[in-house]
Parts: sequence; structure tokens; C-alpha cells
Amino acid sequence: MGSLIYFNSASLDGYIAGPDGRWDWATPDAEVHSFVNDLFAPATTHLYGRRVYEVMKVWDDLELDELSPPEREFAVQWRDIDKIVYSTTLDAVTTRRTELRASFDPAEVRRMTDASATPIAIGGGRLASVAARAGVLDEVHIVIAPAVAGGGIRFLDEGLRLDLELTDERRFANGSVYLAYRVRR
Repeated sequence: MGSLIYFNSASLDGYIAGPDGRWDWATPDAEVHSFVNDLFAPATTHLYGRRVYEVMKVWDDLELDELSPPEREFAVQWRDIDKIVYSTTLDAVTTRRTELRASFDPAEVRRMTDASATPIAIGGGRLASVAARAGVLDEVHIVIAPAVAGGGIRFLDEGLRLDLELTDERRFANGSVYLAYRVRR
């Protein structure tokens, strides 16, 4: 049985993008990027909302020989995973191995995770918050960047309450910290 895992980087004050929409302060260095690549290599399906998909789809077209080794590894992984995008505003998706769905169906997602031998990753704080409220989010993983954003897009929605159990942690040379939690039910 698989699990539904939310991962993102965030500022110390809990934002995945600042008030201006930028997240350059969270760009991983080679050590963090390699760690995240290894961590999520088993996830063969990723779920995205429109905004995260729009950011991530660049990985489909980047020239591999122009990327650093960790970026190249991620690009190859991303091209080989199945992706489901939930959006009412997109008419079509343009990346390989990608399906478009109008709405997030928690029962369908639970059936997918129950039937999967590997984890399923969910990208984006808003979609992960929907999954958490529906009771289908199993794990939360975060790399806390050594920055304070001062506002912007939250890691998870304000007002969302989850009880978590710490399952892993790691410190990186650049000052980032990785934390992994299992959602307690």
C-alpha cells in the first residue's frame, strides 16, 4: 500500500513563495537537490494543482546537458513520472505522461494510494491542504530554507490542524533543515 506525501520547501515563517510570488530564497543547492531526488525517486505519480504544474512543467523541456547533475537527475525523474493536474481553468496539459482533471476527488486519491506499491507525491500547499482536510494526506515533508519571507503563499493553509509524528530529520551545510512527519489519525 502506498501513501500520499506532501513535500515542499518553505521559509522559516512557513511560506513556499513570498509576497511577490518569488521563491528564489528556497532554491536548493546540490546537496539538498540530490537528497530530495533520492527521497522522492520511488514516487511514480505526482498530483498538482494548476499553479504548481505551471512552475514544474519547465522540467519537461529543459536541455539536459545544460543542467547540473542533480537538476539533470530530477528532470529525468520528472519526465518519467505520471502526473495528474487538477484545474478548472486549464483546457489542456502540454507535458508527457500528464492527465488533466477538473476536480480533486479524495476517494479516488485514496483508492490510488491504496492500490499503489509506491508513494504518491502531492505538490502545492493548497492542494495538500485539500487532501489533509479530506483525511487522505499521509505524510508531510519539508525543507526549511534559512530565510524569512514575511508573507506570501503558505506551506499549508492557515487554520488547518494536523497532529504529526516526526519520522526523520536532517541538517544541511547551507543551513536548510529537512523534517518528515506522519499524519496521525
